[in-house]
Amino acid sequence: MQEIKAKLKNLDVAPRKARAIAGLMRNRSALEAKAELSLRRERAAEPMLKLLDSAIANAKNLGFKPEKLIIKEIRVDGGPMLKRWLPRAQGRATPIQKKRSHVFLKLEESEKVKVSKFVFPEKTSKETSKKPKTEKKPKSEKPKVELEEKSTGLEEPKDKGGLVRRVFRRKSI
Repeated sequence: MQEIKAKLKNLDVAPRKARAIAGLMRNRSALEAKAELSLRRERAAEPMLKLLDSAIANAKNLGFKPEKLIIKEIRVDGGPMLKRWLPRAQGRATPIQKKRSHVFLKLEESEKVKVSKFVFPEKTSKETSKKPKTEKKPKSEKPKVELEEKSTGLEEPKDKGGLVRRVFRRKSI
């Protein structure tokens, strides 16, 4: 059987945190893992979802059906570390290691895949998703303003309802 490979290098997430997300995907169908990742809030979930989408697209180009794909292997390795320094009291410095990850994904076609509970709609092109234009009113029509009689301010103001109006018409002390 042919394997479909995809890799993601220099992911700005620590390998330990990325492995937690990778563990959710391992030995699942590709569409089920995609549904799981799309609901996750962890920072590593979005790049892993893009990686999985890339692997599924590679499989489609090779003639595989996405419904029959399972995640055979997913591996998260440590990438290069960015080493920085944080200044501290009395001239000292504390090292900071900004860790990165490399993620390798292998998909395989299997006949034993369960029917997925999730359906992902295919993305449509921009031409088909255009909204119909609404009719615009001509700019020449202006709203008519009615003039009211000038009041001396001694009459009772007309109650137009609403708590906000009543509060703001009060005079401050």
